[in-house]
Amino acid sequence: IQQHQEIHVVMGNEACDLDSTVSALALAYFLAQTSPAPKAAFVPVLNIPRADFALRTETTFLLRDRGIPDDSLIFRDEIDLRGLHHAGLLSLTLVDHHVLPGADAALEEAVVEVLDHRPLERDRGPPCQVTVEPVGSCATLVTERILQGPPGVLDRTTAALLHGTILLDCINLSPAAGRVTPRDVACVSLLEERFPELPARDAVFGALQAAKFDVTGLTTEQMLRKDLKVISNDEVVVAISGVFEDLETFLLRPGLLQDLEAFCQGRGYAGLVAMTVFFNEHHEPTRKLAVYSQQEPLRSMLCRALEEATPPSLLLQLLPSPWPSVVAYAQGNSVATRKKVLPILQAAL
Repeated sequence: IQQHQEIHVVMGNEACDLDSTVSALALAYFLAQTSPAPKAAFVPVLNIPRADFALRTETTFLLRDRGIPDDSLIFRDEIDLRGLHHAGLLSLTLVDHHVLPGADAALEEAVVEVLDHRPLERDRGPPCQVTVEPVGSCATLVTERILQGPPGVLDRTTAALLHGTILLDCINLSPAAGRVTPRDVACVSLLEERFPELPARDAVFGALQAAKFDVTGLTTEQMLRKDLKVISNDEVVVAISGVFEDLETFLLRPGLLQDLEAFCQGRGYAGLVAMTVFFNEHHEPTRKLAVYSQQEPLRSMLCRALEEATPPSLLLQLLPSPWPSVVAYAQGNSVATRKKVLPILQAAL
């Protein structure tokens, strides 16, 4: 700010999963390599505090595996985006999301480009460049963009990061999981063609999936923070956590109810929806849901929205719950991921 250096930040969403992280790193690298005489420095920013990075186990695994040290990364609590914007020095490219959360609303006018694979929630007029396509992984859109650029920019490290991310996001390109599209498959094939030394798909997916589901030693609070999204209206804030453990195991964690209460009270959440997922050896997901709130009307309203949702219908079946303030369900529609469930809950709020 003191030197009036313009900064072009490329940033993923607040869950800061592997797709958000790699999309930000790869696109910022590409822009830095290809922009003619740039005035701005291109900076990928991981949209979490550095202290939370250890919870992103699949991301720490892949970056370490590819020789990218943690101290070369920049986290949200290490850059003053509001200060940069206030000084007129910030341009912002959003990857893997296209609407900033309420707390960042002031940064909206700095957004110059969006690359996302979620359904468009709001239009952005020019000069903002918008690419929103229904592919399985945002890294696919970044890969397409890089492959359309000058030859030679894509290096082995970036290719390996993108390759692993698409495979993890699209459940090893398995049609049964309902996430993969022909464009995801094409990008993985093109990366393998360009870099034949990339490790085999099954090995990459297996290692990343194992790292993602490694919740050994995590407290309940850390598990809920590991993959967290938040929705709100004018009155309440509700957390939606992806939990990488079978629901029955999760519900029987010692002290779970006190942990849920402390987690929600400490962060100002009126309720929490835990979406658990577990994969069998054929990469087929089993999904279950738990709705927690001490406020009965809110709990009932969220449950009703989930039970009656169409489309997609979640095909919920009530499961026994050890706690009156937690309602548990098996989810028959296993291809309805959190991306599909979030809009249902947001509409209910």
